[in-house]
Amino acid sequence: MKGKYLLIGISLYGFAFYTSTSIHSHQQETVVIEDAGKLLPTKMKEVKSSQSTEELQNLVKKEKTISIAGMQHSQGGHTLYPHGTLLDMKRYNEILNFNPKEKTITVQSGVTWADIQKKINPYGLSIQVMQSQNIFTVGGALSVNVHGRDIRYGSLIDTVDSFRLLKPDGEIISVSREENSEYFSYVIGGYGLFGVILDVTLQLAEDELYKHRISTMDYKSYEEHFKEKVKNDDNVKMHLARLSVAPKTFLKEMYVTDYVLADNQRKLSRYSKLYEEEKVALPKFMLGMSRYSNWGKDVFWETQKKHFQNSNGRYQSRNNVMRSDSTFMEYENANRTEVLQEYFVPVDEFASYIDDLRKVLEKEDLNLLNITIRYVEHDEDAVLSYAKDDMFALVLLINQGRSDKEIKKTEKVIQKMIDVTLDHDGSYYLPYYSYPTEKQLKRAYPRIDDFFKKKRELDPKERFKNLFYEEYSK
Repeated sequence: MKGKYLLIGISLYGFAFYTSTSIHSHQQETVVIEDAGKLLPTKMKEVKSSQSTEELQNLVKKEKTISIAGMQHSQGGHTLYPHGTLLDMKRYNEILNFNPKEKTITVQSGVTWADIQKKINPYGLSIQVMQSQNIFTVGGALSVNVHGRDIRYGSLIDTVDSFRLLKPDGEIISVSREENSEYFSYVIGGYGLFGVILDVTLQLAEDELYKHRISTMDYKSYEEHFKEKVKNDDNVKMHLARLSVAPKTFLKEMYVTDYVLADNQRKLSRYSKLYEEEKVALPKFMLGMSRYSNWGKDVFWETQKKHFQNSNGRYQSRNNVMRSDSTFMEYENANRTEVLQEYFVPVDEFASYIDDLRKVLEKEDLNLLNITIRYVEHDEDAVLSYAKDDMFALVLLINQGRSDKEIKKTEKVIQKMIDVTLDHDGSYYLPYYSYPTEKQLKRAYPRIDDFFKKKRELDPKERFKNLFYEEYSK
């Protein structure tokens, strides 16, 4: 009798195991994935990740369609494709080699900038180029060819010695400006369409002590300030500006932070401990108020401005400048989301560009929350380069609805803003929602047809695909 019950028990367990496995597989086949923009929920086959290079290699050989993801802050479907496999690279995150003497580091592509900072900070070294926040993966940053606050280096591509690429056929190659060089300018800024970046060797910089220099000015004075007091002063190493979106001073008032090399670098040790984000509640509350009223925008601007003015003369290490706050910007709303746009305009065009942009926005209903401004030097090493001249980069944070009606409404405004940008010999950044038209894309990126042609040549089976590629390549 006991044997009978044991047999029944084993049979039931086996059935339950089979059923649970089938459900798990079915769930994987219907998993819905969203990127940070939350406007493109996409049904994908499954999500896969690995810490093993060999497993990644086998996966690429086996899967029909693959999209690659890090933190998924690209908002235009660059990490998504219907019924494709999402390759999540965050677990592929070892630091492989660090040479303080040569000022280089080799990391797997799932490593974050924060991981690198923790490794190199005790040695008095810093990253050359990265985003303003350190939460992103290195592979993702390479795929969009980021830039940051540093004005003495160009885009991220300038800091790359070499990387290894897992090609669509499963072969692994080393890529640099000398070896397999045809891949270099396509993969960096290539949005994951040419293969999997496995690991990368980056050049590092010295950590330094900076002194904040804060200035408040009218937008018409900004070009002269930048040329005379920033670009022509070798002691200014980093730069960031903010342009008002508050109704009382809309696109007119600015405050500027110049990060000036401190006279006494021996003080660096006092400030070198890595900063961790604190006191999130107040800025989160203030930003929240600005989302829902013009009064809130005015109050938030004045509060921000006063806070930064009070930081004039403050000392900060380079590594800490490159750890700016991000938690207070997190936003959850079932009906709304926040998207980014980034426009690049030649330095000499800034004031006239802002005048024309203001004319558009004063007539439109766009919930614009913030505009920050950085500088990026002329750099066309990447095929899809955004820096066709010495440019100011304006990063816009926009609160919008998720419905089709709201998306269409935002699309019309953004297309108008892009037309203004292009009319001032500017361009726009590609990691964001696909609001721009194909005509606008070709004006901003005249080598886009060459880019797509090379993609089909190097990936003839189109194993690596995403919604950005699907939208614009056909």
